[in-house]
Amino acid sequence: MPFKKLHAGIKDVLVKKEITTATTFQTKSIPVIKSGSNVYCISPKNSGKTTTLILTTLQKLKFEAVGHAPRAVVIVENKEKALALYEEFLSYTKNNSLRVYVGYEQLHIDVQKSEIFEGIDILITTPKSMNKLFLLNGVSTSELKIFSIDDADFLNQQSEYKAMISITQSIIKCQYVLYSETFPEKLKRFENYFMEYARIITI
Repeated sequence: MPFKKLHAGIKDVLVKKEITTATTFQTKSIPVIKSGSNVYCISPKNSGKTTTLILTTLQKLKFEAVGHAPRAVVIVENKEKALALYEEFLSYTKNNSLRVYVGYEQLHIDVQKSEIFEGIDILITTPKSMNKLFLLNGVSTSELKIFSIDDADFLNQQSEYKAMISITQSIIKCQYVLYSETFPEKLKRFENYFMEYARIITI
């Protein structure tokens, strides 16, 4: 069972949430993500992708706060999805030291820069907002361990696609995990940029 080999603190949260059984997708994907490989996770809605993203992110960070620079980045499509995922993360980390921060285009970039500078572990944001932070030296990726993209189908849009290419060119090394319901050619092309040697999990 993929849950059995998670950090004890994460397992305690799962017990409190009464999550005891992994989905088929989680059984296949969690061990592969934990291995450190770049991974395309392709599966239908309600198969457990978002929970997998949260669990593997918390596992990668050993369920504890460290330093000041973000060690995990999660890219989502828009403000609404960013805030929803932020709340979901908080349901796992509310009694923990991990610092989760959410940013989006509508939040002034100077506010984001100053709040991130105070120290965070997990950054949830949109491609355009993340790209702007990079251009203004508003976020360090020196400690980045895992970079996830939730519901990545939206990256078919040209502007979002270009922003992702720009962002990842600024990152020296980390693990990338892309979650999507479909696997169009445009997402496959990321193998030429940051998804090198990626494994593919499909349900």
